[in-house]
Order: sequence, then C-alpha cells, then structure tokens
Amino acid sequence: MGTLRLTAADATVRFLAAQQTEIGGRTVPLFGGVWAIFGHGNVAGLGPALHAHRRALPTFRAHNEQAMAHAAIAYAKTNARRRMMACTTSIGPGATNMVTAAAVAHVNRLPVLFLPGDVFASRRPDPVLQQVEAFGDATVSANDCFRPVSRFFDRIMRAEQLLVALPAALRVLTDPAECGPVTLAFPQDVQTEAMDWPAEFFRKRMWRPRAPEPDAAELRLAAAALQAAKRPVLIAGGGVKYSGAEAALAEFAQRHGIPVAETQAGKGSLAWNHPQNMGAVGVTGSAAANALAQQADLVLAVGTRLQDFTTGSRALFGKAALLALNVVAFDAHKHGAKPLVADAGRGLAALSTALGRWSAPRPWQEKAVTATARWHRTVERVTAAPKPKSNALPTDAQVLGAVNRAIPQDGIVVCAAGGLPGELHKLWRATDAASYHLEYGYSCMGYEIAGGLGAKLAAPQREVVVLVGDGSYLMMNSEIATSVMLGAKLTIVVLDNRGFGCINRLQRATGGDPFNNLLPDAAPQVDFAAHAAALGSQAQKVAGIAALEAALPKALAAKRTQVLVIDTDPQTGTAEGGAWWEVPVTAAPATPAQTAARRDYETNRKRQLAGA
Repeated sequence: MGTLRLTAADATVRFLAAQQTEIGGRTVPLFGGVWAIFGHGNVAGLGPALHAHRRALPTFRAHNEQAMAHAAIAYAKTNARRRMMACTTSIGPGATNMVTAAAVAHVNRLPVLFLPGDVFASRRPDPVLQQVEAFGDATVSANDCFRPVSRFFDRIMRAEQLLVALPAALRVLTDPAECGPVTLAFPQDVQTEAMDWPAEFFRKRMWRPRAPEPDAAELRLAAAALQAAKRPVLIAGGGVKYSGAEAALAEFAQRHGIPVAETQAGKGSLAWNHPQNMGAVGVTGSAAANALAQQADLVLAVGTRLQDFTTGSRALFGKAALLALNVVAFDAHKHGAKPLVADAGRGLAALSTALGRWSAPRPWQEKAVTATARWHRTVERVTAAPKPKSNALPTDAQVLGAVNRAIPQDGIVVCAAGGLPGELHKLWRATDAASYHLEYGYSCMGYEIAGGLGAKLAAPQREVVVLVGDGSYLMMNSEIATSVMLGAKLTIVVLDNRGFGCINRLQRATGGDPFNNLLPDAAPQVDFAAHAAALGSQAQKVAGIAALEAALPKALAAKRTQVLVIDTDPQTGTAEGGAWWEVPVTAAPATPAQTAARRDYETNRKRQLAGA
C-alpha cells in the first residue's frame, strides 16, 4: 500500500474532499465547502491546505464565526442532512463564537463539522495569545466549551490520531440517530506536522443514511394500539423530512384516514392544502390541530422529539396514549410512549402493512375536515391586507400574508426566533418540505440572515425569503455583505416593531409590567434600509402592506440581495389557535395582573399533571 507525505491539515482537507453522497441518483461531494475565518490558530495549517484543495473543496469567508456556522447548519437542513459543511476558526474568540451555533445544531440534530484551532500540543510557548488557562487542569482549552454541544468531540494531539478521529466524525455526522455537530479541536502545531499517510485513507467513500426497519414485536404492539384507537392523530416532525418520508406519510395518512398535524421542524411534510393536513400543532398551533389533539385517544408521533411547544408543555394531549415512531430510541421512549424505533419512511410503510385495511372512524375524519376548512378561513382573514386608508400599523400576520402570496411556488422562507415563528407555524402555507425553514429548536436570534445564506447556497435555483425582526437583525446582519459577495441573492423583509415585541407580550401575559423589551420613544430610530444598503444590498423602507405588496415582485425578481423594511405593531399577535405554554408565574403575586396570571397558571398545571 502506498503512502503520501502530507501535513495533518493537508490530510484532513484531502480526506473531507474525498467523501461522497448520493442525491437523486447523482453522486455529489458530501461536504459542500468549508467556512473559514483565519487567525494564528489555523492560518498556517488549515489555511494552506484549504487553498491547495480549493477546487475540490471550496472555501467561503464570512464576517462572523457564529454566522458562518449558522449558514453551514442551514445548508445541511436544506439538504435534509444529506450534505453538510465544515467550519474552521482560530483558537480563541473565533472558536467560542461558534459554540452557540454548535448548540443550534445539537438541539436540531443537524450535522456540521467544527475544526477550531487549539493551543500548542507541545506546550512549549504556553500560554499563547488567546489561550484560556485552567489553573487546576492543564489539558483544558477554550474548545472544551464545545463538549456539551457536540455529539462527538476529540482533540487531535498527534497527527496520526486523525486516522481514527476523521472516520469516527463522519460516522456521527451521517448517522440518522446520532446526527449532530462534531468538534475536532486542532492544535495549531499539530496542523503543520507531517507524516506518511496510507493512500487508502484518501480513497473516495460513499455515505448513505441508514434506514433501519422496525422491530417485529414493537411493530405488532404499535399496530394493535392504532387499531384500538377511535380518535387518532399523527404528528409529523422533522424526522419525516430527514428520512425523505414525505410520500410515505401522505400515503399512510390517506390510506388510514388519520389527521396529520405538524411540528415546526415537520411543517411542509405535507403541502398546506393536503386533505389530511390540519396544520401546526402545539403552543403555536392551529385551532384545528389543537382541538383534535385535545380530543385524541392516541397520538402517533413520527420523527419528533416532543418538545414542550409541540406537547403544550405536556398538557395538550396528556390524556391520549402515545405511540412514538423515531429512528432515535432516546426520543421514541419519551413521555411513556410505546416505542417504534425505525426510519420514519420504513416504519410508516411497515405499520401501514400491519394495519391492513383499517382506517380511523369516518366521523373522526369528517370532524378533522370540517375543523381544517374553518381554520383555512381564519388564515385568510388574519393574513389579508388591511382595508385601504387604514392608519394602524400592520400586524406580523398581515406582513407574512403579503409575502406568502408573493413568494414563488418553490420559494423558501427562513426565520428563527421571536414572535414570527409562531405566526409562521400557524399561518404560513408551505408547499413542500424544503419551502419552510425555521430554526425553532434553539430559537436562536441572529440565525435568520445567515441561515438564509446557507439555504441559498444549498438551493441556488430557489428564491429564498428571510423574515427577520429588528431585534434579530441588530444581533447579526453581517452576512448581508457575504451574500452580496457570493452572489447568493436573498430577499430579506425586516419587521421593525421597535424592540422585542414577542417577549413584551409574554411579559404582560405572565402578569408583568412592560419593562426592558420595547425601545422608549427617546431611543433613536434605526435606519435599517440605509444600514443594509451600506452592506451592499439594495434596500428600501415601505409604508404599509400595500407598499410592501408593490415592492415584493421587484425584489423577488432582482439579482442582488434585497432588503425591505416595514414598521409593524408590537402589541398584536394572532389570537386564534395556540395552546398553553408553561412559563413560571410568581407564586407571590403583588398586583391584580399577577394574581390572575397565577390563577391561570395553576389551572393549567392541574391539566398538565393529570396527563403526565
């Protein structure tokens, strides 16, 4: 077997460039590229290696390390975890800037490879610039912050360790159950060390996601539970998309007459107008889905981790039996569920075969149809443009209604934290699995624009529209400049409600007085359009929904990144739909508002405990 004399950095880059996957019958590189911001911890090691292999493994430069990692995460999400990216930084703040993004990837079960530089393995020059010193543990560096938010963590103290570490990293990144962020902390001196590497290590390797079949005994129990149900509801989570099970879900739901509700991650698994689709479920759910969830005697949860927004803090469908189909055993056993551990698509197909000709009772199916039709009328009403000459500030719902009507059929909407995700979950009409791109597992402010960039790089042929509040925009907007530099055109709609309107509403709902969320009248008015234009985009502020509707077609047709800014009402959210969410309320109320909020809290806690 032949050998190649390479540095550890060269070997890493060459290895990553050789990994492949298959999408739609085509063989493509597994890694779509590497995001890199160089410093003394990686410029002399990974820097030259990336330059040497830039044609096989493109390098992208961002303006913020957290933002570039968000872009990498969004790239993987848009590709349904079939493709991914790597991110490299220097050893200090550049590395720790990515820790928040690592948490985003961890919570959302999305693959991204972090390659932060690290301190000298030799320790000869310790402490080096930006080195974090732990007085009682010489092995600690700033990169240890990545440990709790990585699915796999390793520190490469010798070059030959890569022969084990890189294949282990790829196993985790491509495994449907373990999938999440991987961190390989890479000391800067080790990056430049050379050794003779086996040529076989760099052979092309194909990675296909595993799709395990269900266990026969679990399948029998699951089928029996469904056959005994009179009022079943299916909840579709992100696992449906990541297993490519959209067609299997549609076939299963239609054949067996089971109403389907969607989580944030699962929204778009069925088109919004699919006969079985009742819309969003949970805290930000539709009235149709939540009403049936409350009445359900069995909930079939497919590919969802059943977080509190989905379950209404375990008070929404607490009286129903729970059956969880999930490729991750950890999730399939949550909340006392009957587990069915399997790939979502294969699990649904096997369960359908086991059910035979069984279907949900006709009156239950008819109730779902009636409730869904009523909800569609509600959506039309709350997202409609205001009457002409209305002086009121538009609501978030009216803005996203205008955008939803204008966006192309195959367009992608991207959003993350604040009040917008709730409005989108309830009201947005998703056309396919990729058309709805929300980061709401970690609800990370600042994801939106960087996430839109990653989505555009993953799907350059589709129009990407980013909806972002003024708060998130101010937290992270630098990748507007990156999108212009890369020619990755975005349409960004900034909804300016002068502060953190969502948390202000929550503050008031829990009995508090408005405090520290909305900006005072004396605060300066930020000129978001001028700021976005200074970053290279074409930007304008529009006055009201009619002006927004007039500007959107031109913005969508443009070739350069567009930013449209609109003032919105900070006080009004969509009252229709929704479910209780447990946010603790003071047990020592001092005002009538707090007393009322505490009374409601205790009432809902009783419902929650009864179903727990």
